[in-house]
Amino acid sequence: MGVPKRKTSKSRRDKRRTHDRLKMVNIVECPRCHSKKISHRVCENCGYYSEHEIIIFEEKGKRKEKKETKEASK
Repeated sequence: MGVPKRKTSKSRRDKRRTHDRLKMVNIVECPRCHSKKISHRVCENCGYYSEHEIIIFEEKGKRKEKKETKEASK
């Protein structure tokens, strides 16, 4: 079994661990309904993203996703 020949220094250990941290989530206000949402995502409250309706809400508690094709988006 492989065993380290020397102690790993604090500097080398910490350089390796620089990518292990959690990243901050960027929360912004929805321009349509003014609720909080994650940036570059569809709004959970109104179903819009960048002035396009992505999720169509039919009844309270139920939602139906809108499927777009390349032809429809042009």
